[in-house]
Amino acid sequence: MGKRFVFFYFMKKEPEKIKAAVPLHIEYWHKLKLSKYLGGPFADRSGGMITFESASIDEAKSIIMNDPFVIHELLESKWTKEWVVDL
Repeated sequence: MGKRFVFFYFMKKEPEKIKAAVPLHIEYWHKLKLSKYLGGPFADRSGGMITFESASIDEAKSIIMNDPFVIHELLESKWTKEWVVDL
Protein backbone atom coordinates (compact mmCIF):
# COMPACT_ATOMS: atom_id res chain seq x y z
CA MET A 1 0.00 0.00 0.00
CA GLY A 2 1.41 3.38 -1.02
CA LYS A 3 0.96 6.82 0.39
CA ARG A 4 -1.96 8.92 -0.77
CA PHE A 5 -1.26 12.15 -2.69
CA VAL A 6 -3.36 15.07 -3.86
CA PHE A 7 -2.62 17.04 -7.01
CA PHE A 8 -4.61 20.31 -6.80
CA TYR A 9 -4.39 22.82 -9.62
CA PHE A 10 -5.83 25.96 -11.22
CA MET A 11 -5.82 26.56 -14.98
CA LYS A 12 -4.47 29.55 -16.88
CA LYS A 13 -7.01 31.54 -18.87
CA GLU A 14 -6.23 29.88 -22.20
CA PRO A 15 -9.52 28.13 -23.10
CA GLU A 16 -8.60 27.00 -26.62
CA LYS A 17 -5.31 25.43 -25.55
CA ILE A 18 -6.98 23.82 -22.53
CA LYS A 19 -9.82 22.43 -24.64
CA ALA A 20 -7.25 20.81 -26.96
CA ALA A 21 -5.30 19.31 -24.03
CA VAL A 22 -8.24 17.93 -22.00
CA PRO A 23 -8.52 14.61 -23.92
CA LEU A 24 -4.76 14.06 -23.56
CA HIS A 25 -4.93 14.85 -19.83
CA ILE A 26 -7.81 12.41 -19.27
CA GLU A 27 -6.15 9.68 -21.34
CA TYR A 28 -2.85 10.12 -19.48
CA TRP A 29 -4.37 9.63 -16.03
CA HIS A 30 -6.61 6.72 -17.06
CA LYS A 31 -3.73 4.84 -18.73
CA LEU A 32 -1.70 4.98 -15.51
CA LYS A 33 -4.27 2.86 -13.66
CA LEU A 34 -3.01 4.21 -10.33
CA SER A 35 -4.24 2.70 -7.11
CA LYS A 36 -7.05 4.71 -5.47
CA TYR A 37 -7.19 7.20 -8.36
CA LEU A 38 -9.99 9.76 -8.18
CA GLY A 39 -9.98 12.93 -10.20
CA GLY A 40 -11.94 15.54 -12.03
CA PRO A 41 -12.48 19.22 -12.70
CA PHE A 42 -14.04 21.75 -10.37
CA ALA A 43 -17.63 22.59 -11.34
CA ASP A 44 -16.59 26.01 -12.66
CA ARG A 45 -13.75 24.42 -14.70
CA SER A 46 -11.17 26.72 -13.08
CA GLY A 47 -8.99 23.72 -12.24
CA GLY A 48 -9.24 20.29 -10.72
CA MET A 49 -8.05 17.77 -8.18
CA ILE A 50 -6.61 14.29 -8.51
CA THR A 51 -5.83 11.84 -5.71
CA PHE A 52 -3.85 8.63 -6.06
CA GLU A 53 -1.44 6.32 -4.27
CA SER A 54 2.28 6.38 -4.90
CA ALA A 55 5.38 5.09 -3.10
CA SER A 56 6.82 8.56 -2.43
CA ILE A 57 6.40 12.27 -3.02
CA ASP A 58 9.18 12.12 -5.61
CA GLU A 59 7.36 9.42 -7.55
CA ALA A 60 4.07 11.35 -7.29
CA LYS A 61 5.73 14.53 -8.61
CA SER A 62 7.30 12.58 -11.46
CA ILE A 63 3.88 11.29 -12.48
CA ILE A 64 2.41 14.79 -12.30
CA MET A 65 5.24 16.34 -14.34
CA ASN A 66 4.17 14.14 -17.29
CA ASP A 67 0.57 15.37 -17.22
CA PRO A 68 -0.21 17.14 -20.54
CA PHE A 69 -1.51 20.16 -18.59
CA VAL A 70 1.94 20.50 -16.98
CA ILE A 71 3.89 19.73 -20.16
CA HIS A 72 1.94 22.36 -22.14
CA GLU A 73 2.25 24.90 -19.27
CA LEU A 74 -1.50 25.34 -18.86
CA LEU A 75 -1.54 25.57 -15.08
CA GLU A 76 -1.61 28.89 -13.24
CA SER A 77 -0.72 27.15 -9.98
CA LYS A 78 -0.42 23.60 -8.65
CA TRP A 79 0.25 21.79 -5.41
CA THR A 80 1.18 18.22 -4.61
CA LYS A 81 0.69 17.13 -1.01
CA GLU A 82 0.64 13.86 0.84
CA TRP A 83 -2.88 13.33 2.18
CA VAL A 84 -3.62 11.37 5.33
CA VAL A 85 -7.18 10.13 4.94
CA ASP A 86 -8.98 10.03 8.28
CA LEU A 87 -11.82 7.52 8.02
